[in-house]
Amino acid sequence: MDNKLLPKLSQNLLEILNDEEYYDITIEVGNDPYVKVFRVHMVILHYRSPYLQRLLTTNKNKNDGALAHIKLPNIAPEIFQPILRYIYGGKLSLKEYDTQDMIKILISASELSLQELVTCIQFYLIENKTNWMEQNFNLVYQTSFENDTFLELQKYCNDLITKEPDKIFNSLNFSSIPEKLLVTIIQSDNLQMREIQIWEHVLKWVLAQNPEIPSDLANCSQDDFNTLKNTLQRFIPFIKFYNLTSKEFLDKIFPYEKIFPEDFYKDLVRAFLSLLDLNSKPSDKSEYGITKESKKTIDSKIINYQHAELILKWIDRLGITDKLSSPYEFKLLLRASRDGHSQDKFHQICDNKPRTVTIVKVKDSNEILGGYNPIKWKSSGDFVATKDSFIFSFECDKIENYILSRVIDEKHAIYNNRSYGPSFGADDLEILSSTVNSGYNEPSVPGGLVRYIVNSLYNIPN
Repeated sequence: MDNKLLPKLSQNLLEILNDEEYYDITIEVGNDPYVKVFRVHMVILHYRSPYLQRLLTTNKNKNDGALAHIKLPNIAPEIFQPILRYIYGGKLSLKEYDTQDMIKILISASELSLQELVTCIQFYLIENKTNWMEQNFNLVYQTSFENDTFLELQKYCNDLITKEPDKIFNSLNFSSIPEKLLVTIIQSDNLQMREIQIWEHVLKWVLAQNPEIPSDLANCSQDDFNTLKNTLQRFIPFIKFYNLTSKEFLDKIFPYEKIFPEDFYKDLVRAFLSLLDLNSKPSDKSEYGITKESKKTIDSKIINYQHAELILKWIDRLGITDKLSSPYEFKLLLRASRDGHSQDKFHQICDNKPRTVTIVKVKDSNEILGGYNPIKWKSSGDFVATKDSFIFSFECDKIENYILSRVIDEKHAIYNNRSYGPSFGADDLEILSSTVNSGYNEPSVPGGLVRYIVNSLYNIPN
């Protein structure tokens, strides 16, 4: 009943805004020549905006009998109008504004300390304007980190950098990203991108900053190379060139010899010339630049490193906020799209391999299932006991929506059979099975697993 009365209250308060008979304060908004004066009511502003409340209190203390007058030069009249309607009526239809104006309204709402509106606009942008924000990432990033109240936008930007950097690098406005922001992006330890891709995008940006330089290196002068070298130098410490293969070095780095520091380039050449296998990587012996951990990546078409890191914490029985104490490395053993789906292939590749993580993709769904087996797979046709195995599920795009099920029937934790792929519990997670029993502590994994295919299986070495 109470909520049904609110629309009428909102309507009446908006009518007060339009009634100039009882106003007791004026607000001058904007800068010449775009200035507009709004006639408003002190009591409403006092209780709706903490920022305006402070200004009004200061004005009141002057007590000179003059009509209160406030100036807001940083806010445009067309932006203040919808904010004022929100202050009076508690309403703001964001659908009526383009995204650029929404950003301006967000900034102005923050200046006026309208935190409820600030939070609402952030969620609206994230839920409805992701394509625009990806294409205008520079503006969104700078806006979000210039204000401590834009926490949701800051989280969105950080997630996009680490989980989907391609969307930034492939955006139409990528070449306009400031150097400082690009450095921030490529030095992220959680960047989900191969090193050669990072190099290619950085080079693309460097060339875009110098459009007068010929795209064909054969036509470049020494001055052109010096210009490129100066533009590139700040990025070099954050690109791990020693993680490239020899083929990548020869194809993508070698032609740009003249834009690298001479000593650094000589070190690279020595390292890569010492390799016979074009697919191998040299050890990182460079003393050039900043030392940091390798980019955290995983060779998977389904999960990213954030999924993998959470699985590793489950293996170590850590909390989700704990830091990993042991260094792990995932080595891909089997990928169904590469090695096939047969049980024979699974046992041929994976038997006698301990500490394996199975990743299962649900067909026509956003669901990921999986399980961890700390002991060796066999083809013996019997159950094997362990207390450390577990099964889990994720929603692809929402890592926080997970289900973790640890074993409770230790004697039936793992089922080894040549007629099956990875099998956990008494049919809890079993390839080619269609039933679910209760060998694990939370029988939440759906049945009908015949719909599921094994996408990949990983081994975690000591």
